[in-house]
Amino acid sequence: MIKRLVSGLFLLLYLFVSEAYAQRTIRAEGSVGSSGRMGQTGERDTSLNKTSDADSIYYYARHIRYTNINLLKEGTQTRGIDTTVHNFQNFSPLYQPKRPTIGLGSAGIAYREMLFSPSKTIGFDAGFHSLDLYRLIQDSIKFYRAKSPYTELYYVNGKIHEQMFKVTHSQNVKPNFNVGAHYNRLTGDGFYVNQKADHLNAALFAWYESPKKRYNILGDVIFNTLKAGENGSTRNDTIFKESSLDKKAEPVYLKATGADRPMQTWRQTQFFIKQLYYIGRIDSLQGPDSSARILPTQRVSHTLTYTRDQYKFFRNEEDVYGAFPTLPSQSFTLTSDSTKVSNLRNEFNYSFYLRGKALSFIKNELKLDLGIQNDLYHYEQLAYETNFSNTMLKAGLGYRFSDKVNIDADLNQIVQGKNAGDFLYEANTSFLLSKSIGRIVLGAYVQNKSPEQMYERVDYQYHSWNRNFDKSKISNLSFLYQNLKYKLAAKAEYFLVSNYLYFKETASAKQITPDQFGTNINLLKLSLSKDFKFGKFNLDNHIVYQKTDFQDIIRTPEIYTYNSFYYASRLFKVLYTNVGFDVRFNTPFKAPAYAINVSQFYNDNTPLEYSTYPVMDVWVRATLKRANLFLKYDYVNQGWLSRGYYTVRSYPMQDKVLKFGVSWKFYN
Repeated sequence: MIKRLVSGLFLLLYLFVSEAYAQRTIRAEGSVGSSGRMGQTGERDTSLNKTSDADSIYYYARHIRYTNINLLKEGTQTRGIDTTVHNFQNFSPLYQPKRPTIGLGSAGIAYREMLFSPSKTIGFDAGFHSLDLYRLIQDSIKFYRAKSPYTELYYVNGKIHEQMFKVTHSQNVKPNFNVGAHYNRLTGDGFYVNQKADHLNAALFAWYESPKKRYNILGDVIFNTLKAGENGSTRNDTIFKESSLDKKAEPVYLKATGADRPMQTWRQTQFFIKQLYYIGRIDSLQGPDSSARILPTQRVSHTLTYTRDQYKFFRNEEDVYGAFPTLPSQSFTLTSDSTKVSNLRNEFNYSFYLRGKALSFIKNELKLDLGIQNDLYHYEQLAYETNFSNTMLKAGLGYRFSDKVNIDADLNQIVQGKNAGDFLYEANTSFLLSKSIGRIVLGAYVQNKSPEQMYERVDYQYHSWNRNFDKSKISNLSFLYQNLKYKLAAKAEYFLVSNYLYFKETASAKQITPDQFGTNINLLKLSLSKDFKFGKFNLDNHIVYQKTDFQDIIRTPEIYTYNSFYYASRLFKVLYTNVGFDVRFNTPFKAPAYAINVSQFYNDNTPLEYSTYPVMDVWVRATLKRANLFLKYDYVNQGWLSRGYYTVRSYPMQDKVLKFGVSWKFYN
């Protein structure tokens, strides 16, 4: 394995050295003198660069800009594409430094957040979330404004265990009209039988802005098809104590192959269109890169979204080893449980902004947002079928006293329909003390939320219930201190949770039931991030401490840490390279179990607390102009302190594996 790693490193260096010399030649031919600014990745920040050929125009990263739904909240705002290499090696959605997860042991199959991170949503929720990170969602769609056709290719290879391919293409058909497409494929066989994942995400998107900047229309169509294998876990709970181990030969509870292979199949189709019209005076704020923020004094908008989801579990084999709960007088060979949800959403919003006419208009700004949202639902689960609706009122109020002080409040209340009484009230205030001292952000929210449908009614073969629960309530207070100069962030959060909903095991093994915890739960969550730099050496750190008075109910570790140590250098003046290692660690906690056909994690009656050890990854990442590349050895320390580890009962986590990834951007 070491030989493979060394060979890969030499191949990586060879490719980039070759490209480096080529880029040096190109830059010499296209140079415009010393007036251009250089970015972190060597991008020249001039508007146009020409060679001796007068008809040749070179575009750079700042000419490819994008917006998204979040950036459009207060006006028309765009950002330049990201060309940095930082954190590039952490490509997997399951292993993000500040959002750790637990799971079934391989990329592409079921997972759960490791730390307590409640969702700030209200209204109807079907309750299926174990594959959410693999979806392409509306908030992640980028709408581009490109002076030249833009294409990004992204590829990761982790042998047969994990492969990822992404391609994004966008181009302006007119100066104010952009169209594009996105395609993503994630596949992997996993490490054990029936862990195969095959996920496909695709989207078509477009953005039109009127010549006078008053009217914008954005639209997209999103397709998600997620296929995740289910093996019911390994039958041997002590596999890492054995002297030798053949992973693919290790017995599992569900072992059917081919067309009978057990799996979760989630399908989603979503159509989205958003229209915005600016009324009255329009302010334009010029940025340092000659881009402009278009800020209206009044705005009306309409958003139409249609979404259809299907969640299906399939298996076709005898339950020889007891993967499912034992039923009194029934035995099934074929299981084909499914849930279908259709949602038609209409949202109307009006926004008003009161600001001065001077160049300092971003100071003393008052903003008011009013909106109404209507949702129509059709829900099917085997023999159960129903239609219902929700109507939500929205309001937002904010005041920016200056560049240093800002106050915002948002209110969302469902006033009619199935989930009437749900609400989410949130307020934040931000104080910039100074650039050297830093910023303080105070936040609070109160959430009253209906139970997810999965808790109240299920009509599946092995799990069936019809229950009524009270709304759950979360009250939160937070304090955040940020200092960009010293690369420091510290946050304290307090949660008070009432009527907490969770799944637990009944007296019968592997038979689960929903339950509501009647006692208030207190949880304190402290997090600290600090980056250090010693010449060319860097140390990035993130630590989280959380403590609750009911650890048996909320099964999460008390401490989680992420540390990244790396050496940064520039080779051949153009090749920016980092070499380093990452270490993740969490304290032991009672591992949850997993119910196969309903795709839910639950608290079992005889919980196991697995020993935990640091998990180390070594890597090299590099960037040259428009290309980023990494070579990574996941879990390199396997066998040093332990032969493997668990985060969910009976589901061993991934082994060490060598991975390679490249991202390449094309825009001229």
